Amino acid sequence: MDVNTLRSVTTVISFVVFIAIVRWAWSKSRAHDFQDAANLPFEQD
Repeated sequence: MDVNTLRSVTTVISFVVFIAIVRWAWSKSRAHDFQDAANLPFEQD
């Protein structure tokens, strides 16, 4: 295996992981959890 092939495979795998994380973060099922986390600084004791 050539070093350039390894670099290409690593780039493609990294891109796929990045897209998976973005899809997870913007999914409708996670919206409520992220909204709760966003409001934590504004909650009073």
